[in-house]
Amino acid sequence: MRYRKLGSSDLEVSEIALGSWLTYAGGVAADVTRACTEAAFDAGINFFDTANVYGRGAAERAWGEILSAHPRESYVLATKVWGRMSDTDQGLSAEQIGKQIDASLRRLRTDYVDLYQAHRFDTGVPIEETVEALQKVVSDGKARYLGFSEWTPEQIQAAIDIAGPELFVSSQPQYSMLWQAPEAEVFPLCAANGISQIVWSPLAQGVLTGKYRSGRPLPPDSRFASDAMNVSMDIVFRDEALDAVQRLVPVAKQAGVSLPTLALAWVLRRSEVAAAITGASRPEQVHANAAAAGVELGADVLAAVDQALGDVPTTGQTLAVLATEGVMHRTSGA
Repeated sequence: MRYRKLGSSDLEVSEIALGSWLTYAGGVAADVTRACTEAAFDAGINFFDTANVYGRGAAERAWGEILSAHPRESYVLATKVWGRMSDTDQGLSAEQIGKQIDASLRRLRTDYVDLYQAHRFDTGVPIEETVEALQKVVSDGKARYLGFSEWTPEQIQAAIDIAGPELFVSSQPQYSMLWQAPEAEVFPLCAANGISQIVWSPLAQGVLTGKYRSGRPLPPDSRFASDAMNVSMDIVFRDEALDAVQRLVPVAKQAGVSLPTLALAWVLRRSEVAAAITGASRPEQVHANAAAAGVELGADVLAAVDQALGDVPTTGQTLAVLATEGVMHRTSGA
């Protein structure tokens, strides 16, 4: 495993991280969650990413039980706030941030998280209130550093204008061979302000493993065949993407790597990326993903990838799923 510095922080995170979005929120059994988590430690993965809204606390509770058996300094733990936790609990108000961080810490069985992230931007709350509430989480010792996920460039810049570039150390966008949108504006803006990328869905929810073929039934043991884990398949599951992935198969073979390794190494080719957050429903998937750390792709391979993908990838500044545009500020005198 190789490690990279996370933004302006003193955290060193594994290039491959383990996430718990659709898997450990209830998509797989508890014993599988434990086996995959322990496999991550065995593979040298030290970075674990979750969110309060994953299974409305289920993923945090699962990892609270498992991770608490390991020395706290042996792993970097990240969670998020914003998602709907009840009919009355959602967003980035000061009240919600204060309430949700305490609930997350209880479920995670820890006194602090290393990284606390705004899961999306809340356009219904003045950004000054959100920034101050997040800063209080840090000053209270409940989080070491702050990050955000899927904020627009306008929203990122607004926060920096209020609190300076040291406010955030990470950005978590969707990024893969099939979803290249963050390269346009988010990557350069963040790089100019010392903010690293920790990207989600680098394998496009498994599409970039090559297991799905257009016109063929879903593999019965796959994520998209599971009602508990296929809730966001429409983001990446379309025939032209599946066909492009099949064109990548000979590229990977020529490079001497598996298709998932090619996809993960492609993401990690960018210096702006500190870690690729991968999911896994079997321990062997964890080890296979971890093997992509340190793999470098030559210019010829990268050119072949571009040719195989053609115009299929989503590029340019594109609004992410559940993201909203705009920024609310406090009115003068408030």
